[in-house]
Amino acid sequence: MTQPMTAPATAPHTPDGRPLSIARGAAPATGADIGVLARFEEWARRTPQAPAVVDGAHRWTYGQISAAADEVAAALRDRVRPGDLVGVCLDRSAALVVTAVALARLGAVYLPLGPRPGERRTAAVTDALNVVCLIGDPAFLPPRHRSAELRDLTLPDAGANAAAQVVAAFAAPAGPARSAPPEAFYAVLTSGSTGRPKAVAVGEPALGRMLDWYRTTTGLAPGDRQSLLIGVAFDPHLMELWAGLTSGAALVPAPDEVRWDPMVLADWWREAGVTVGVAATPMAEPLLERPWPADLKLRHLMVGGDRMHRRPGADVTATVHNAYGPAEATVASTVYTMQGTDPGAGTDSAPPIGRPLPGVTVVVTDADGRPVPQGTEGELRIGGSGLALGYLDPELTARRFTAVPEGLGLPGVERLYRTGDRVRMVDGQLEFLGRLDDQVKISGVRIEPAEVAAAFEQDPAVLSAVVTAPRTADGRTRLVAYVRPAAGAAPTAESLLPALRTWLPEQAVPSDVRIVDAFPLDANGKVDRAELTRQAAADADARPDAGGTPGEQLLLTAVRDLLARPETSLTDNFTEAGGTSIIAARLLTVIEKESGVRLRAPELLRQPDLRAVARLIDERRARQQAAGA
Repeated sequence: MTQPMTAPATAPHTPDGRPLSIARGAAPATGADIGVLARFEEWARRTPQAPAVVDGAHRWTYGQISAAADEVAAALRDRVRPGDLVGVCLDRSAALVVTAVALARLGAVYLPLGPRPGERRTAAVTDALNVVCLIGDPAFLPPRHRSAELRDLTLPDAGANAAAQVVAAFAAPAGPARSAPPEAFYAVLTSGSTGRPKAVAVGEPALGRMLDWYRTTTGLAPGDRQSLLIGVAFDPHLMELWAGLTSGAALVPAPDEVRWDPMVLADWWREAGVTVGVAATPMAEPLLERPWPADLKLRHLMVGGDRMHRRPGADVTATVHNAYGPAEATVASTVYTMQGTDPGAGTDSAPPIGRPLPGVTVVVTDADGRPVPQGTEGELRIGGSGLALGYLDPELTARRFTAVPEGLGLPGVERLYRTGDRVRMVDGQLEFLGRLDDQVKISGVRIEPAEVAAAFEQDPAVLSAVVTAPRTADGRTRLVAYVRPAAGAAPTAESLLPALRTWLPEQAVPSDVRIVDAFPLDANGKVDRAELTRQAAADADARPDAGGTPGEQLLLTAVRDLLARPETSLTDNFTEAGGTSIIAARLLTVIEKESGVRLRAPELLRQPDLRAVARLIDERRARQQAAGA
């Protein structure tokens, strides 16, 4: 299969004849400018009885979703105006789908925050942004909204992730706050270095053109089942949600446990009959490292959010798309498509991030914004029809969305977004090399270490904090926090992390928290981050050997490696020691590979400590050996 709709134009050249690192996607297809909402409305009129959402035994047709969205829109119309920001605190469900359609009909700006974003984080967002209301379970809304005007909403209450009660909570902004531009269709939060999240606004045309590429590439159509798997706080879920609704396909919300275990994910794909799916790279890669699950209907799998380290093997029956794109460029900007029949199938070589989507222009530049010759490293800048409108902070928009350098001919491109990503273009294909600044990706989520440090400093027991992002021996990035206590305080990692989780997404919670008296300084009097990283590496090298039963040895070694915390003991609880959903998935894979014992995520998470998990491994391995004797 060739790269669909991504054929680049001939690249300009340097004076000595070398091609410059500029690539342009194909022109958008005819009809690509039809509105996102208009496409859904057409399917609701043409096929009102077709399934729009299938959640286990529960089904909702296009007609039912449309009617329910009308009820929600009617309930909000007197308080929510076109252009108003509405924070959505719902999980993947029919209720989320209905809410998205209702807000689009009102012309409001959909701001996804996730089902339990944490009181402090939600309060920070609603203090900084002019959010007219929050929609969600009242039990998880911040106090200011729980005590405000509450309006019950009639939304579907069945399904794996459904909330029993959903309200629209109206509370006046605490002070001057930013609003969305009038052309915005949705806004999403990205990490910010000030300790406050940044909001990016995206217009309907940009989302519509990206969805047109998605539908054309995957062939998504009536009769298909599109996964609804990605966490609602992250923008790829908008690609899933609206791809289904604009193609006449059925959306299939994933139960929460599916996101913890790659093998459970594959089982869910099979049981739910998913034909087109989206998954974060760390969840998809373990499935590519073992025999491909049989009997899947999955035709296309979009993978993204982190660097991919291997290609699909010859037994993989789905076409795998390695997609790249920041929220500032509407979910996806470039793609590289792979199949099991490719010459390089099954190799551990990292695939490129590919060529630009239709309407997208990519340029690799030097520090002055000038294109570099192909084969030369530089910063990736993105332009064209896929760009977001900008941040809700005009000053930040001016810094990151820049004018095209004078004399650089890029027809139809007026702005370029500075991604901060280091890339190289070879024969028109982009290779991802890393970040130019301190921003890192942990399990597909973009994180500013400074934001994590600022969250620590909200605690009165903390005087100051520094967060580093060293890499482990196998190339994974982890977060290590160094915390100086306030006078008279004696904080511990266990006392700090619960509050931290109310500020930050799971992926931004450090796997290692160290209490220090002082930070090492360099010759300029600044914190010597390199020395902190060196100390962390030295401590990891000095890790004591695991002992005890075979299960204890296996588990303790694996957990210490995955968490990069050599001090972890068998008395520690997995999640309290820093375990996340992605790390749990990796741990389950290691346990099965090394012992032949396959644990489920709930079994891992329900145990009081690691010794109890090890006991499960030993008991099951003993039963397996007895059965085989």
